[in-house]
Amino acid sequence: MYDKVTQKDIKRMEDEIEHRKLVVRKEALEDVKTARAHGDLSENFEYKAAKQYKNQNESRIRYLERMVKTAQIIPEDSKDDEVGLNDKVTIFTPEDGCEEVIKIVTTVRANPLKGRVSIDSPLGKALFHHHVSDKITVQANDNYFYEVIIRHIEKLEDNGEDELSKY
Repeated sequence: MYDKVTQKDIKRMEDEIEHRKLVVRKEALEDVKTARAHGDLSENFEYKAAKQYKNQNESRIRYLERMVKTAQIIPEDSKDDEVGLNDKVTIFTPEDGCEEVIKIVTTVRANPLKGRVSIDSPLGKALFHHHVSDKITVQANDNYFYEVIIRHIEKLEDNGEDELSKY
């Protein structure tokens, strides 16, 4: 499955790749050289830590390059009166009487614990392109569904606050 991202997400990933290649990579190599100069490598924790940091940086670069190469770019725009990407949506669940505010985001920015719901999640799919006062059925799995009512939609600009997934 391809991750759905916006053109801004691609730009952020490319910027991070460039920063990691030009800045972080050089720093990591210097740390490894410095630690190596301290003597016996078999008991040199500083050397092992520097190598680990260098390897983590290279792994992150490979991950981001693969994401950029395989990502599905989706548009950010939506009508003013419907749920779209990067919108804050207030929903009411009649079943338990709870009201909740969530933000609809791309798959790489999703974090349900922080109220960021992916457009590929059951709730995100159900809400996408619906309007205030719409009553929507969310199919969580084959055996369970619930209903939500859209109370309010707040259009937000993607300001890059949401951290791209590190996974």
